[in-house]
Amino acid sequence: MACFGSFGCFPAKYRRGRGTNKRGGHWRIFTLKELQSATNNFNYDNKLGEGGFGSVYWGQLWDGSQIAVKRLKVWSTKAEMEFSVEVEILGRVRHKNLLCLRGYCSEGQERLIVYDYMPNLSLLSHLYGQFSTEGLLDWPKRMKIALGSAEGIAYLHHHATPHIIHRDVKASNVLLDSNFEAQVADFGFAKLIPEGVSHVTTKVKGTLGYLAPEYAMWGKVSESCDVYSFGVLLLELISGKKPIEKLEDGAKCSIVDWALPLLVDGKSEEFVDPKLNGRYNEEELRRVVHVAMMCVQTAPEKRPTMQEAVDLLKGKTKDDDSGMLEEDDPVKDGSMQEGGGELVNGNGVLKGSDA
Repeated sequence: MACFGSFGCFPAKYRRGRGTNKRGGHWRIFTLKELQSATNNFNYDNKLGEGGFGSVYWGQLWDGSQIAVKRLKVWSTKAEMEFSVEVEILGRVRHKNLLCLRGYCSEGQERLIVYDYMPNLSLLSHLYGQFSTEGLLDWPKRMKIALGSAEGIAYLHHHATPHIIHRDVKASNVLLDSNFEAQVADFGFAKLIPEGVSHVTTKVKGTLGYLAPEYAMWGKVSESCDVYSFGVLLLELISGKKPIEKLEDGAKCSIVDWALPLLVDGKSEEFVDPKLNGRYNEEELRRVVHVAMMCVQTAPEKRPTMQEAVDLLKGKTKDDDSGMLEEDDPVKDGSMQEGGGELVNGNGVLKGSDA
């Protein structure tokens, strides 16, 4: 292994300038001059977004291919660590629902990571951002995004070696390609978990509203923390509500606290984003709500694994998957059975459609 700067360690191949990630794609080291040229010197008009880490820019390489360039705001020990972690993890994972590394640049105090450009930007941009009024996220696309995100996270937990905890699963970190295929992104907070280790205790990182209780309170992080965050993401995806919303009286309410009374009262239709205008599949809605509420249970041991969540979203169940829930769980006690779960016209037609 070769150490990057003073903080992150990369395989020796990172120094050679080119490599192949396990997905079969090629990455390389870019020069700062190349990325300045591709982004028109990081022009404001090329900016795709901005966060605590810095900014992301659209760019076009000499061969015409489009890229997204994450440019760290300032150099610091913390920024260097997050940069190192992200490059190392992106260089070792391969899955159609994980963002692919194109390369990186490290010159002086500049730290940049280069990815494939995602033309539909992030899930956040469609739920609340610049695309939110365009109605592009119909029900089938939302289900596709739910399953794709789940499969990407499940790969990190169950198939990557060592296993990887993302620690920042949220709508802005689910990018969408031209076909609205989900690409889980941003691995700056990720943790590598050695075989046989159930959890680690660490400084809390992530985004308010998505944090599992045991992580937010005690810093105990495990794969189950990602499962909780994914449950919040599912509720967001079907409802169009933010993880934490401000009420009229100024108080704040989490999406989990908002969802629980609806679940108990059997009002599954009230989960649905009004922007869908009633066009959704009732059976799929019941299934997604079921999975979401299992994922956001307070006790981590009661939550499903990400692979179980994937199987449930696909409609695959064990002989009795309700056994995964406690007896007093509202998902199990019958509150989900409103309407018998039948589809309009009994044939899977979208509710509210003219078919």
